[in-house]
Amino acid sequence: MKVYVDNAATTKMSRTAIDAMLPYMEALYGNPSSLYSIGQAAAEALQRARETTAKCLGCEAREITFTSGGSEADNQAIISAAALGEKKGKKHIISTEFEHHAVLHTLNKLEKQGFEITLLNVHENGIVTKEQVASAIREDTCLVTVMYANNEIGTIQPIAEIGAVCKEKCVLFHTDAVQAAGHLHIDVKKQNIDMLSLSAHKFHGPKGIGALYARKGIQLTNIIEGGAQERGKRAGTENVPAIMGMAAAFEEACGYIDKNSAKISALRDKLIDGLSKIPHSILNGAREPRLPGNVNFCFEGIEGESLLLLLDQKNVSASSGSACTSGSLDPSHVLLAIGRSHEIAHGSLRLSLSKWNTEEEAAHILKAVPEVVAYLRNMSPVWRDLKESKKKFIL
Repeated sequence: MKVYVDNAATTKMSRTAIDAMLPYMEALYGNPSSLYSIGQAAAEALQRARETTAKCLGCEAREITFTSGGSEADNQAIISAAALGEKKGKKHIISTEFEHHAVLHTLNKLEKQGFEITLLNVHENGIVTKEQVASAIREDTCLVTVMYANNEIGTIQPIAEIGAVCKEKCVLFHTDAVQAAGHLHIDVKKQNIDMLSLSAHKFHGPKGIGALYARKGIQLTNIIEGGAQERGKRAGTENVPAIMGMAAAFEEACGYIDKNSAKISALRDKLIDGLSKIPHSILNGAREPRLPGNVNFCFEGIEGESLLLLLDQKNVSASSGSACTSGSLDPSHVLLAIGRSHEIAHGSLRLSLSKWNTEEEAAHILKAVPEVVAYLRNMSPVWRDLKESKKKFIL
């Protein structure tokens, strides 16, 4: 049995997405900027995909810009808000310590350009409050950017409440919804969201395609210069097959959110209950509100890399955190942000589920993880020191 539980990194493409893409890879391969019929067929398809994506978010089609993924959408949203703020003499941006690096690295770049960045502390439960945001907003604040749900520990932020605070203070609000889109109900108007980023491969669509929602009236700054595609705000011939696959996958995912959430949450809770029985372990982030498919634990006395390699030998594909930083030896900045020590953060495991995971797979995981943890601890001099009371247990 091979068990894939790294869906926060990427998901298997759905048959719906593949079928939606094929016509635009075979018969309808025209450039949507061309005037002849095969090009116009592609242009019409683009508009349908834009309308489908907008419907899933509760916005207008003209408020959707197709991008290469969530990272590009994050970059464009933040840089656009910064440019608008600078024109008004406002150069203060608020975010959080546990954002995705697509956000944090963009903010670092802006800081070097003279912007002041406030990163809000994250509580141990993995939640940032509206009160924190309200207290941090100043007269010169031009943007608040807070992720919808954390990509490592799965905690869901009070987006509508934070959006309401920003609206009251007349500050733009952006949310990185890469992990939430297709898994949680989103309505950008009701939730007071000005800009939102998403990525198709997180909800069973193709890689390399995403979207940025920007409320009507927000002037976007170009990240890619060239042609007049995407209303002149994102140059380059549109990837029509990928866009069609994304729209189809998004529509399908949004249509089954409640059904899929019920099934996936039940498996998640089974895993949390089972893994909690391992001595000196801890669930990272609050149990609720949490993404339906996210399970993230730390196990004292082991290294996460060894845990992943041995789990792979037992046919379990998991991760220790964000796939974007999996090559780094540094502990997760997310776990450090919620107060985990360096030595505890090194022993982390993230399991992220999809609609295709089963009860049998969960049972396999609950057998494999305790076995591997016990094996690694028996080999560990750190664990021996803990057991002999030469060091104190943290968990």
